[in-house]
Amino acid sequence: MNKTEKKAVIGYAFCASFCTLSRSFKEMCALADEYEVYPVFSEKARSCDTRFGKADEFVSAVEKVCGREAITSVEQAERIGPLALFDAMIISPCTGNTLAKLAKGITDGTVTMAAKAHLRNGRPLLIAPASNDALSAGLENIAALIQRKNIFFVPFGQDDCFAKPNSLVADFTLTADALKSAFEKRQLQPLLQYPLKARKENKGSEA
Repeated sequence: MNKTEKKAVIGYAFCASFCTLSRSFKEMCALADEYEVYPVFSEKARSCDTRFGKADEFVSAVEKVCGREAITSVEQAERIGPLALFDAMIISPCTGNTLAKLAKGITDGTVTMAAKAHLRNGRPLLIAPASNDALSAGLENIAALIQRKNIFFVPFGQDDCFAKPNSLVADFTLTADALKSAFEKRQLQPLLQYPLKARKENKGSEA
């Protein structure tokens, strides 16, 4: 990128798939080197302490990387639309609850309002799913969103197809490539990845 060229602005939203937050955070840090990033948090992601870490510490780490305070309320998120704030928005991780609300047009939380406000401007929304029931109760929601204009997915696969056969998780390492494709109005392919746990085990055995 030319030094005089303005960086694209990305909204980066975290939902409460707590076990995948660290992987998403790593990809956000990489994107922050190339884009101007505005963090967005769901109500649970910004308030719940879990065995994976304390919410306040995680929010602070994200804000430090992005160099700005996070968007954490419906009122703040609503302004994204009229300000045309983001060139693209990413929801990573996107829980089954958020997938369902996006599919049904429900905007009762910060992340879903941010997505609605952003999509009104006809700009890409990229979703990195992480849900234990994505291949059961959540499958119809993924199918509905795949068909929507300006909505794209980070390619995903079964993270543990034997212990959790209905679970799907994005391959977070493909976030940057999926974002570039979304800017071109293309879905990064292949969308469906080989089961992620099995792939990692195969790589380990080959090493």
